[in-house]
Amino acid sequence: MHIETLKTFRDLVDTGSFSKAAHLNYVSQSAVSQQLKMLEARYACVLVERGASRRITLTEAGRLLYAECRDLIERFQRVEERLRDRSTAITGTVRVATVYSVGLHALPPYVTQFIKSCPQVAVHVEYSRTNRICEALGQDTLDLGIVALPLPRASLGVIPWRTERLVLVCAPGHRLARRRSVALEQLHGERFVAFERDIPTRKTIDRALRAHRVAVQTVMEFDNVETIKRSVEVGSGVSILPEATVVNEVKNRLLVQVGVTGGPFVRQLAIVHRRGRVLTPATRAFVALLTS
Repeated sequence: MHIETLKTFRDLVDTGSFSKAAHLNYVSQSAVSQQLKMLEARYACVLVERGASRRITLTEAGRLLYAECRDLIERFQRVEERLRDRSTAITGTVRVATVYSVGLHALPPYVTQFIKSCPQVAVHVEYSRTNRICEALGQDTLDLGIVALPLPRASLGVIPWRTERLVLVCAPGHRLARRRSVALEQLHGERFVAFERDIPTRKTIDRALRAHRVAVQTVMEFDNVETIKRSVEVGSGVSILPEATVVNEVKNRLLVQVGVTGGPFVRQLAIVHRRGRVLTPATRAFVALLTS
């Protein structure tokens, strides 16, 4: 039996999906099924319950094998990484997921520079919501996530990255468009286009509004900055967004940026990874570039 078979079994359990396990191991779904059957034949026991549900449900034997093989695979990967560290060439793949606002505006220059400096490394970047990024890190389907704090989970290691200034934006015809700056208190009762409630940047903004006893009238909620900007452009309300995400719209006079007074108003971005997981040399090199 090869250790790759155990890794496929671990990935099947972690992701709960034959297709995702197949993707992670560069094989077909049928190959994943065959490897599972081979394990069951080898140990003369059923590892995964078969039924109408598509969920992966382990038997007692399956839970035992999963617990042991996960530790075994991680130790084997640590040995592999130590051996690869002996080589000066950095190779491999870095799997990164980030929230839309960071992926579209802050991250691209770093990816370009990394590809130039480490041409033998493949960088896979995807955009997702913070909670899904955290789940994927826990399932080992990602190497790194780049998100805004606060995080919903304590099982992740956090590397502070950068802060982004938050600004008020409105349509050019809005009554606040002629103001250079406003105090948060002046937004009381204002129609507001917000991030959805479970998004960390929304929590940061809500915390600041509460601290100033400001109650806005939330008229729309979205999960990404691009949709919020389009809604503000057509006059649905004002919003508070990271300054870096509205540069083009302000330049093209689609939006007006207004400063917010009353102290520094920022969001903290961080690089996150599964706590206890050994980062590959390629992943460490990418983190070093981001934080340099």
